[in-house]
Amino acid sequence: MKVTKHKRFAGVYWVELEDGTRKLATVNLAPGKKVYSERLFKIQGIEYRLWDPYRSKLAAAILKDIKKAPIDQGKSVLYLGAASGTTASHVSDLIGSSGSIHCIEISSRPFRDLLVVCNRRPNMVPLLADARQPGSYCMLIENVDVVYQDVAQPDQTDILLANVKAFLRRGGHAILALKARSIDITKKPRDIFRDEIEKLEGELEVVDAKILDPYEKDHAMIVLHK
Repeated sequence: MKVTKHKRFAGVYWVELEDGTRKLATVNLAPGKKVYSERLFKIQGIEYRLWDPYRSKLAAAILKDIKKAPIDQGKSVLYLGAASGTTASHVSDLIGSSGSIHCIEISSRPFRDLLVVCNRRPNMVPLLADARQPGSYCMLIENVDVVYQDVAQPDQTDILLANVKAFLRRGGHAILALKARSIDITKKPRDIFRDEIEKLEGELEVVDAKILDPYEKDHAMIVLHK
């Protein structure tokens, strides 16, 4: 088994497994603890977690060769739609103990699982809140380096822009996991992606966009700069 650093994404590693296949991984900030039954392994005293692109849209975007994934050591992140914490836990690994991630989730069932994950990771702060109402948590969060959103709602672009306006510092980045079928089931996903990107371009610079098939059907990942 061999581990090498990813050439473009800090904190992301390639792991060559026993069968010769290569998988993404991050260094586990909570050694010995799994989040979603991912495989853990140690090499030279460092524990790594395999990062499943079928369970994490951010991993899928990296495998699809997105130009930039602006999440690394020391960054502050606002994560909208954290669910049970699968991708958020890998973001936690990437930003390290010097970074911070505020995790917004509206549904109580996944939030209970998120609490367990956050309890093991000191850089994660769980908030049971509605991402549509950034004013309800604005007193708890200062300006951040990255707003990451995975909220499958018809107004998901508007939700992102409201939180970017409230929390993203100038020069920061936003990452949107856009689900076409949550916006309109009658239109072609590529047409929806184009329309939503045009809306975003009115407020932010679009750095890159990738369709996430085959890892996530009818999804695109969009990276933006303020």
